[in-house]
Order: sequence, then structure tokens, then C-alpha cells
Amino acid sequence: MDCKVFYHDKCFDGACSASVFSRFYRECVKTGAEFSYQGLVHRAGALFDESQFIDGDNAIVDFKYSASKKVTWWFDHHLSAFLTPEDQADFERGQTDGSQTMRKFYDPGYTSCTGLIADIGAAKFGFNVEPLQELIYWANIVDGAKYDNATAAVEMAAPAMKLTMVIESTQDELLGQKLIPLLTEMPLQEVLDQPFVQESLGPLMERHKAALELIRERASVERGVITFDITDHPTEGYNKFIPYYLFPDGTYNVGLSKSSFRTKVAVGTNPWTTLPAEKLANVATICERYGGGGHARVGAISFPPDREEDARKAAQEIVAELRERETTG
Repeated sequence: MDCKVFYHDKCFDGACSASVFSRFYRECVKTGAEFSYQGLVHRAGALFDESQFIDGDNAIVDFKYSASKKVTWWFDHHLSAFLTPEDQADFERGQTDGSQTMRKFYDPGYTSCTGLIADIGAAKFGFNVEPLQELIYWANIVDGAKYDNATAAVEMAAPAMKLTMVIESTQDELLGQKLIPLLTEMPLQEVLDQPFVQESLGPLMERHKAALELIRERASVERGVITFDITDHPTEGYNKFIPYYLFPDGTYNVGLSKSSFRTKVAVGTNPWTTLPAEKLANVATICERYGGGGHARVGAISFPPDREEDARKAAQEIVAELRERETTG
């Protein structure tokens, strides 16, 4: 195996980043390279297992930085890209001494990591990104929550939206390995039409409808903050725009959910709020206080599955802070 790609699992931008990096590597670094893929998820405790890195190239895309000497490529755009100050110092040292300047790239100004990889590949390595415009466009839409409205995000008419649901919600651990190579080889509708994708799509659409009704039943809004707790209905994922679909006037959302590997506090900002950006809270900064992170407008905190009460306490504190912010302006 020439290169192992570690990517943000259960994330459309993560899968697209892995696909774009693979095509870039094959066209600009090593023709005929063979790849393996491994998804990474934000969880309590160590995020990386040194034994999983191979002797060839190891690439991490759309995920936090690792200071391991075995990691040879890294691309990320999250505000909270570094687990520790030591990790950030290691990255900055590599940029200064020149050892990493052509292989490790960080720019939180990018909407999607897919776009970052494409632009760096084109500018520094002559990578032809013209065939990838549809994928880059939708990675920016999905990861930047740049939908026209909540209806488009929740009712999911576009192929990219249905693929996002499959990627975020599937329990098939092999789906990413099958899907990632296709994303840069065919239009998204053709990817969606693949039998192994269609096999997952039907049941997931039913689950999506059930999640919509459950959150409709549980959610409420007070002083601009939407809250809900569905930890008693374990799920591997739900459409994060449902709260704004139900409460379009809400500014923030704090949702508690539980999956097989974590209890999650999801914190988000309504993408369609009319408030000016300078008046909005930096969600990544709030989540970082509890060991989480994300972007300025959306983030999350992961607790072990058995620390539900700790997650609930963190959620309550964040809700109180955001409501106070809404009240005082």
C-alpha cells in the first residue's frame, strides 16, 4: 500500500477530502498509487492510534493535527485543529524550518477542506481541478451550511444532500472505502445511483423522518436558543438543520444525543439568522472549553457514552451562556 488516508468519518466534506486528496496524490505525486482509507471520529480520549499508521505515506484530511513523524500529509480548515499547544507548536515549527511547508497545510478561512486541498493542489502542484467542480461546490455548500433555506437542507432534494445523509448515518463500516474512490470519478447522481448506496438510502430516509418527528416532539426554543435531548433514543446521526426547520426564528441550537461511541453535545448557529456576524458567539471557542471544537458557527463536544450527566451539565451551561448573550445583545 502506497498511501493510507485518514479522514473525518461520517462527514460529507471528510469523504470528499479523502477522494480529492487521493486523485491529487495519484496525478501529482505517484502515478498508479494504491490507497487504503480509515475514518476518524471525534471522541473522548486519544484520537490517533500510532499502530494504524503504515510505513508508506500517511495523510490526514479534514481532521485534527497529529505530531506523529509517520504522518506525511495533513490538510485541515477547522478553527480547533490542534488538540494541544504542543501540537500547534510542532506544526508551526515544521512550517518555519521548511520540513512541512509542502506537505502540511492549514487554513481556517476555507469553507471546506475539499476546497483547500483542491486549491493547494492546483497552486503548488499543478493539479487539474476542473473535473471536480461539482464536488467542490457541494462540499462548500454542505460544510458551510450555505443552503438557500432550512427546507432545502432538511427535505434533501439534491443528490449531494442524500449522499450526505448516507455518509453521516450509515453503520456500514466499509461504505467509505467503497464510496470515496467514486466521488471524484463520476457525477454525484451516478454515485447516489450505485446499488450499495441505494441499499442504505431507503432505510435512512425512513429514519430521517422519524428523527424529524422525535426532535419536533422534544425541542423547544427560549430566548433564541433551541434545545432538545434525545439521548434515550440512541442514533448514529441526524440532520443538524432540523432544529432551524422547526424553529426558523431560533439563533442557536444545543442538542444532546447518544451514539454507540459517545454522548454528544451539538452546538450550532442558525445559518439563516439575520443577526450580523459580529453579534454571534464563536461556537468553536465555547466547545473547546469542554474538550470539543469545530467552526465559528457550528461545533460539538464528545463525552464517553457513560458520562451522559457530564454532557447534560455542559449543555445546560452553554444554553445559559447563549441565552444570556441573546438577552444582553
